[in-house]
Amino acid sequence: MLERIRATIDRTLAAGQRRVRRALPETWLAALIAGVSGVVVFTVASTVFAYHSSNHDEAVYLMQAAMLLEGQLELHAGELADAFHPWFFIEDGGRLYPKYSPVPSAMYAVAMGLLGEPRVTLAAVAAANAFLVYRLASMAWDRRVGVVAAVVFAAAPMAVVTTSVFLPYAPTTALNLAFAVAYLRGVREESIRWGVLAGIAVGIAFFSRPYTAVLFAAPFIAHAGYAVIAAGKDEGVLGRIRERGPDALRWGVLPSPIRRNLATALFGLLFVGVTLAYNARMTGSATTFPYAVFAPLDGPGFGRRRILGHSIVYTPELALRANGYVLWYLLTRWFTAGALGSAAAAGGLAVALRRWSRAGRRRAARMGEEAGGRSIGKFDDRSIRGTSGKLLAGLFVTVPLGNVAFWGNYNVLATMDDPTNGIVSQFGPIYHFDLLVPLSVFAAIGVVVGWRRAREAIRDLLESDGTGIDPDGTVVRACLAAVVLAGVLLAGGANAAVVAEPVDRNAAHAEKYETAYEPIETAEFENALVIIPAPYGEWQNHPFQYLRNDPGFDGPVVYALDRDPGEDFTVFDAYPDREYHRYTYRGEWTPTGDRHVTPRLERIEVRRGAVLEGEATVGIPDRVTSARVRIEGAGDEHASYVVADPDGSLAVPWRMDAERVRLPAAGSDGGEDAVDAAAVPVPEDDGRVSLSITLTQPDGGTLTYRQDLDVRVSEVDGSEASDADAEGRDGSVVEVVWPPERKVCRLATDCGREGTYLPNHPDAHLDGVSFETSITTGDEERDGDGGT
Repeated sequence: MLERIRATIDRTLAAGQRRVRRALPETWLAALIAGVSGVVVFTVASTVFAYHSSNHDEAVYLMQAAMLLEGQLELHAGELADAFHPWFFIEDGGRLYPKYSPVPSAMYAVAMGLLGEPRVTLAAVAAANAFLVYRLASMAWDRRVGVVAAVVFAAAPMAVVTTSVFLPYAPTTALNLAFAVAYLRGVREESIRWGVLAGIAVGIAFFSRPYTAVLFAAPFIAHAGYAVIAAGKDEGVLGRIRERGPDALRWGVLPSPIRRNLATALFGLLFVGVTLAYNARMTGSATTFPYAVFAPLDGPGFGRRRILGHSIVYTPELALRANGYVLWYLLTRWFTAGALGSAAAAGGLAVALRRWSRAGRRRAARMGEEAGGRSIGKFDDRSIRGTSGKLLAGLFVTVPLGNVAFWGNYNVLATMDDPTNGIVSQFGPIYHFDLLVPLSVFAAIGVVVGWRRAREAIRDLLESDGTGIDPDGTVVRACLAAVVLAGVLLAGGANAAVVAEPVDRNAAHAEKYETAYEPIETAEFENALVIIPAPYGEWQNHPFQYLRNDPGFDGPVVYALDRDPGEDFTVFDAYPDREYHRYTYRGEWTPTGDRHVTPRLERIEVRRGAVLEGEATVGIPDRVTSARVRIEGAGDEHASYVVADPDGSLAVPWRMDAERVRLPAAGSDGGEDAVDAAAVPVPEDDGRVSLSITLTQPDGGTLTYRQDLDVRVSEVDGSEASDADAEGRDGSVVEVVWPPERKVCRLATDCGREGTYLPNHPDAHLDGVSFETSITTGDEERDGDGGT
């Protein structure tokens, strides 16, 4: 048995060595181009998208990849599901699962698991796409066209940018290209093996993105159906069935095209079955995709379309208008060399149509002379080239036509007539990614045929002008070299212009993320829990994709959303032994890359006691005439007092137990016997207590210091019972998250994160502004933050 296995391995290696030795120079050149494409994509992914992009779907696929490595299709967060809810995950009780297929994530998981770097998959996808385009173009025309097509595809701005991020479009195109190459190899060689590979590839592509796979495969499916019908007619299959019954359908007696396409269909449908089984496992229904559970009106079709809070009536008129803009931007901004490359593709398509027309007339004449004719299942090199080209040209119909029915093409346009904003400005018309394939092939045909005709024209000109210059001599070669150089410079300059703009636009986001994540990057987490903000609603990884949890929520650092006080305390209770941190920032988080925030990571803890005593000390800038101290407690309860002519600094002590929070009067020591200047009830179970100090100037200008303290009243444990009884609190103690969130607001009493106090960034605040807090429980010494 071992000898048989060893012999099989030896035969396989020997066959591989023979293929390498037989490989043509064009194939080696195409492999080099593919390798360079992979390196470029890896470089862009590691620099421009080091912290991922502004398309937060990336986090969905990376989280899903991590889940697959742990053998999970879903997350189990229990009562903490809302605190851990990732972007575009569906919550079902305590279960969380993604709306997307696991196929792209599985591809990322391979590199993530083997090498610890999922970007290797991006490089592999880029290289595979470029090389498969070479193979496809070689079958459609010739190998030189294939080499040029690989260059054109790899250089397209959309190929460079979109392949560099963890999105499904480039990986699905790789599967579609593998299907196309395998299908055409099967046709050319009448090989069932290649038919099987084609079925596997298109089946996995369907599992990845069903609608995309169907649009790409449609011309090939039509060709396969025609081939089966023609083969059955030529071989008299129906007649044999009438004569011999079921015996005529035995595998060995069926014509080759029928067997090959049945094999493709069988394995393709096998993965359709896998897709339906996955649906049943995740949603409970084989025909309900997870994306439809997340947003039932998000799929293809017209009428009311909706996802989350975004909704429109998607009419055919709106669809045609939006898709017209999308295609225009693809041809002029996102294809290689922009409009110049698209013109080359149009020229190449015209050349191909002319060749196919002439070939069709010759074939018709030949078949008229021959008896019977030839089965469509048997191909020579010339006919397979025509078939390959026509099927690729069919993508110019199926992909745009199918995308008209999908409202995602409207959503990528923030403003229809402005290509410099929205998703289309950063990643291009992503739902038309497959169109890069026929565009690249026909542009390559246009370039190669144009070059050949230019070369012939120069030679004809020199032969006819009587100068005596050798048409094959040095002068001609110099002229041709000049033409090549001019063309390369023109195309290269045009392509550099269209590539630079989206790369620069995404680089601006990279700078923003680098600034925002700086405290996280410099921290060393071993057993930490970090509370993070939710500027876009209660979603993790939207926008902070870089801050992802391990699938078991048990990694060195766990991230939880900053929500209501009671919900935050529930998270703290679930992780009692971790080191707590709060990640926040000063500023407003926006989708654009030009507005940065100033981040802060601070250590926090839960302080607990029958009585908590604290103090807020604030700086008093010049020209302040009065200060109003206000405390807000349960419900709308609030109380305040005024301090006249504060100078230098103002210390505001406070005292809290399980029933009330009190502000001792000015000049009081703040102890138990102090006279209260203001007092309000503490929230009964959990809530927030806010202390604000508003400074007023003679001209009416105000500056407000505000601290928001998350509070929970809970039952005492044994060690706290005597203290609580002494305070008369009926066995209850108060807990707070310390230090509080602090803000400094101009002309407002609350300004959100735009007023976040940054003690280590004095330039962010007015002269004289400072904000220190301290707290003590029981007999312990007062714990201050030192202004940090």
